[in-house]
Amino acid sequence: MDVHFLLEEINKVAQNFIKEIGQKKVIALHGQMGAGKTTFVHAICNALDIKSAVSSPTFSIINEYKSNNGNIIYHLDLYRLKNEQEAINAGVEDCFYSGNLCLVEWPEITPELFPIDVVHCYLTLSGNNERRLEIK
Repeated sequence: MDVHFLLEEINKVAQNFIKEIGQKKVIALHGQMGAGKTTFVHAICNALDIKSAVSSPTFSIINEYKSNNGNIIYHLDLYRLKNEQEAINAGVEDCFYSGNLCLVEWPEITPELFPIDVVHCYLTLSGNNERRLEIK
């Protein structure tokens, strides 16, 4: 999947993304600061019927959201972590192997902890309020 979109189209892109990933559970969101990673997580949560407030877990490291049908979604932001041990201590690895959907910002911090079937998503700004989402 490789799509260019305007910010106002992000909800539709998120719906298509959910279909594209199928049963994959760990999603690594790559992108520079301001590329729209948290905004994309918010759109994914909207598409999955998450009614609780979605916010950046920069300080908490891990936010947990529940859908109306009881599914748990983990939103992780690894930006503040220094190494693999800090990630393990924070419970990152437990989230990855919980069987629940994990949406991970700044995955570059601890690449060795990710399961082999992680989905890598690259968000970039491509000018005029347009973004690009590339899935590998």
